[in-house]
Amino acid sequence: MSPSEAIDGQGAVRSRPTIGLALLGSELSVLFRRRRTWAMLLALAAVPVLIAVAVRLSSSGPTPGRGPAFLDQITQNGLFVSAVGLIVSIPLFLPLTIGVVAGDTIAGEANVSTLRYLLVAPAGRVRLLVVKYLATAAFCLAATLAVTIAGALIGVALFPVAPVTLLSGDTIGVADSVIRSLLIAAYITVSLLGLSAIGVFISTMTDVPVGAMATTIVLSVVSQILDSLPQLDWLHPWLFSHYWLGFADLLRQPISWDSFGQNAVLQGGYFVVFAALAYGRFSTKDILS
Repeated sequence: MSPSEAIDGQGAVRSRPTIGLALLGSELSVLFRRRRTWAMLLALAAVPVLIAVAVRLSSSGPTPGRGPAFLDQITQNGLFVSAVGLIVSIPLFLPLTIGVVAGDTIAGEANVSTLRYLLVAPAGRVRLLVVKYLATAAFCLAATLAVTIAGALIGVALFPVAPVTLLSGDTIGVADSVIRSLLIAAYITVSLLGLSAIGVFISTMTDVPVGAMATTIVLSVVSQILDSLPQLDWLHPWLFSHYWLGFADLLRQPISWDSFGQNAVLQGGYFVVFAALAYGRFSTKDILS
């Protein structure tokens, strides 16, 4: 029998990858059945809705050059609502929700005394860490899509829809603009993977989920503050939040993938470092609850 197989109580051969997939499915099911998860997704979806409604009810409309990027374009084209919603959500709202989910991964199980029982099952600590991180990454995608889809729907409902003029001056059709919006959502999802890894690592260090959540959120704020200080230019490329708003290259024709690649490499580096730290901490941790 290969190392990737195990024998259950009835003597049947069961593959370990199947166990991992079942554990991941169970984790995703638990995560997306929680009222807290849906409350956070609805709160994120409300961001572009509130922006669109405020602009629609305004008698004068947004002043060019004031407010978030593309805000003054909403009245001419509702497709820009998604982009504005994401720009507003990236600095605080998205990191806040990611911090809550990532900080709760391990610490939350320890706090309610279910962590020991999870490890009694044929899961193993490494597999449990991987599943917890993948579930957090799935939430990153869901959170970003919540803002994107809500923005598109409210934009179409309240404003005219027309071909989009890109930053390069080129004009693309509605279908192409939808694809660009999805690419921006993918970019922001990747941007949040480094923070997710940090949150999972912090979650292995405590049995108090609120502490892990708060620490993760504070670190995201600190990173953005450091990134805004010109005296620390040498540090900026190493901060996980440095490329969060760097999706402008996706709004040019042709698309430049440089910023996407740089962002992916940076987030991958944070994942490798903090995944190793999480493994080192969790593999030697005494599980008492």
